[in-house]
Amino acid sequence: MPRYCLECQEELNGRADKKFCSDNCRSSYNNRLNADQINLRRRVNRILGKNRNILARLNPEGKKTVHKALLLEEGFNFNYFTNRYITRKGAVYFFCYDQGYVIHKAPYLTLVAKKEYIG
Repeated sequence: MPRYCLECQEELNGRADKKFCSDNCRSSYNNRLNADQINLRRRVNRILGKNRNILARLNPEGKKTVHKALLLEEGFNFNYFTNRYITRKGAVYFFCYDQGYVIHKAPYLTLVAKKEYIG
């Protein structure tokens, strides 16, 4: 009984468990299967990178208070962040990599930069 490549449908020769006729077909098949996941990660990483760049641009000195509307005007998306840090007093800092913010008295935020970021 002939077997066929999962990608291009070319007849397979060789090992009984062979699924693809070439490395190119194997790569194409797997890339097509994983395209949705890969694109989702790319979109999320793009948003996180944009958020981080906005925070860094607005906060060159390492600490600054700004109005929430300024971040929104720049295109900041508050739904995406890499991690949260909660202080002993209960203040919640949201970070996009090494740049973050804490909501003080709404609608004002304090932008902060984490000096040593890893972890």
